[in-house]
Amino acid sequence: MRSPLLIIAVVLALGLLYLPLLAVTLYSVNAARIGLVWQGFTLDWYTRLLHHQAILHAARNTLVLALLSTAISTVLGTLLALALEHFPWPRRTRRLLEAVADLPVVTPDLVFAAALVVAFALVRALWAGFELGLPTMVVGHVTFQLSFVALVVRSRLALIGPTLSEAARDLYASSWQLFWRVTLPLLWPGIAAGALLAFTLSLDDFAISFFTAGPRSDTLAIFIYASLRRGLSPELHALSTLIFFASAALVLGLQRLAWKAS
Repeated sequence: MRSPLLIIAVVLALGLLYLPLLAVTLYSVNAARIGLVWQGFTLDWYTRLLHHQAILHAARNTLVLALLSTAISTVLGTLLALALEHFPWPRRTRRLLEAVADLPVVTPDLVFAAALVVAFALVRALWAGFELGLPTMVVGHVTFQLSFVALVVRSRLALIGPTLSEAARDLYASSWQLFWRVTLPLLWPGIAAGALLAFTLSLDDFAISFFTAGPRSDTLAIFIYASLRRGLSPELHALSTLIFFASAALVLGLQRLAWKAS
């Protein structure tokens, strides 16, 4: 029999997670532009969203930044995880490399942002034509995404274990055959989970994006921060709702693929 306290705790946790999202969804279909009073159902804000150039520009930058940084960090993070798990490092060297790889996971974004400001200032001193923009934001996001991908992939490698790799070697599989036919098919759920986590972190990031952005590379996080002084528009509520449902559909789709593969 389930404990009533456990049920209450679960309900409260789900409420804290989803009630703010439900409120944003309701505001996106509320006819009132300002205030919390319900003035009727409307989809006008979704229509106006298609013609709001500033929001569309920020959304485009956000998606491009998330896709590019996720692709780069997924490749590098997977290679880093394979190197840490499969290469015969000395014990002390292995511990040091694992600590260095995991450090960005627990380091505040503000620290990374300040370090990137110093690094890019040094590059600008050496190269007069260097400017902040989308490429610098991609570099900034990869610096913290990479560690999260490596952590997830390493967890998957630990779950797989060395038995199947050793069996493939006993059957005279080459290094490429071992990776392509054994390691990668077993590892792809971890790679997909790491990529999804990196993509979500990129969409959610503000500090690193703010400190590494150029004049024409605003993201949604930066745009929303700048909009707080004059009030959030209903178009932003509509866009947030679309992003939430798109993210939910992506997660459900990946889970369904994982269930079919298992």
